[in-house]
Amino acid sequence: MARNLLKNPNGEEQLEFWELKEDGGSHWIVEDMPGDCGHDFCNDGVTKYFATSFELCLKRQVIDLLAEGYTAEQLDAEPAVTVEDWYCGRTDCGCTYQMAVYLLDENQEVLQEFKPELVTLDPDSEDGCSWKQVSHIFSNYGPGMRFISFEHGGQDTKYWEGWFGVRVTGSSVTVDV
Repeated sequence: MARNLLKNPNGEEQLEFWELKEDGGSHWIVEDMPGDCGHDFCNDGVTKYFATSFELCLKRQVIDLLAEGYTAEQLDAEPAVTVEDWYCGRTDCGCTYQMAVYLLDENQEVLQEFKPELVTLDPDSEDGCSWKQVSHIFSNYGPGMRFISFEHGGQDTKYWEGWFGVRVTGSSVTVDV
């Protein structure tokens, strides 16, 4: 089983290891599962999540694959790269979720990207608040991958003071060598 290259994917260490690209509204916060107006997560081992606020909150990690112990030869063989993330809203407020993952070369130029459409969660819809997973497998991106940039976040749709925006947890990036 490939190891998760993201450090602190569930907020157990608060915001440690994450670069806060956008920290709007009341800022990022880590809360305990399931939180106010929230839902239980499908994995009992995940007890915390990151919550966003009323202005855009985006956080990122850039993984240095050589520093993680991979060789240039392994990476140039184009191993499958799997990314996963879990997100949900609250039962009392809508929110948006966004994600962007980039495979980067030694100069941190983009080789391939996964950037799904912005998701808007409506608490009044049938499953507007349950945890949802997004995943993607990169392949055929050519030689030269040396870094992976993983970024995600969002905000609430009502601009309420506090942490009514999207919640994220269970993030992972694995390289299958």
